[in-house]
Amino acid sequence: MDLARGLAVLGMLAAHLLDTERVLTTDPATWVTVVNGRSSILFAVLAGVSIALVTGGTRPLPPERRPRAAARLALRGALLWAIGMLLVLTGVPVYVILPAYALLFLLALPFLGMRARNLFLWAGALALVMPWLQPLLDAAPIWSGRGGEELAALVGWNYPFTTWIAFLLAGMGIGRLDLRALAEQGVVAMSGAALALAGYGAALLTEGVAAAHPYLAAVLTAEDHSSGLWEVIGSGGFAIAAIGVCLLLCRTPVRVVAVPIRAVGSMPLTAYVLQLVVWAVVALALLGDTSDLLGIREAGLFGPLTLGLTVFCTLWVLFVGRGPLETVVDRVVRVVVGTDAAAPGAARASSTGPGGVGGSR
Repeated sequence: MDLARGLAVLGMLAAHLLDTERVLTTDPATWVTVVNGRSSILFAVLAGVSIALVTGGTRPLPPERRPRAAARLALRGALLWAIGMLLVLTGVPVYVILPAYALLFLLALPFLGMRARNLFLWAGALALVMPWLQPLLDAAPIWSGRGGEELAALVGWNYPFTTWIAFLLAGMGIGRLDLRALAEQGVVAMSGAALALAGYGAALLTEGVAAAHPYLAAVLTAEDHSSGLWEVIGSGGFAIAAIGVCLLLCRTPVRVVAVPIRAVGSMPLTAYVLQLVVWAVVALALLGDTSDLLGIREAGLFGPLTLGLTVFCTLWVLFVGRGPLETVVDRVVRVVVGTDAAAPGAARASSTGPGGVGGSR
């Protein structure tokens, strides 16, 4: 899971700082565009996995233990929202994902007692239905009226929780599986690959239909960040496949070779926040403007920032342990809500999830 989280963090950084606005073809020069949209969706699915792992793993928490678990998740969501708002204030020209995560954590609370099958059914139903409603929600006057832009930032509407809850629930379903079993890992990888092929294949087959009407064009698309039907299925499947592949790879010596990326993934909240803070500081120093995206790309920040972030996370994991922001969030939650013993059957979570879920045990 740390390997998948690390790839998601670095993928989001690449999507921000590299020239990824190109059509994906067989030319390797275009492959960098894979990070667009898919990295953030992988981040969301992994958040769901983490929620499942810290609320019982293969065995959901019994009813008497869920209220405290729900309170812990709700408080983590509130802390994420506050951190996200501070990142928005830096003026860095990215759509900060943490406010959306905060709302997704709240939406996940009614599903904490569900097992994998029901979680997958809910995820599938929402994935098939919500993309048809999303264009109508996006066109609501509230977003274009006074304060609409501010409201969109407050709720992270560029990652609309109305549709993205499907990714979180799919991740929770994965987290309810026995992820240490080779068979389960293979099923996750193959299922994700099948969904990706189905989604992207359907996008190609329905291009003519989609072109017939703007509404259909908004729904029947796999375009990055569209929340279209084929993006939800295709990129959601891509994320699930990536998780399965990472689980399989870490049964091999790749587990050792990938330690630096796993280190980034072991402290995803710290890594995500740190990259945006460093970006803001460098942009302000070099350009005098944190919002100059073209300028910061031309400055070549991606390479040094990726290297520095990876080295920092690796050294921190080796000599300290849990990431600093993950530690702060966990301590606040422990003080306010209290602790809860690990549930029987819960898989060992080596780090907090993308949204600061859980903790080292």
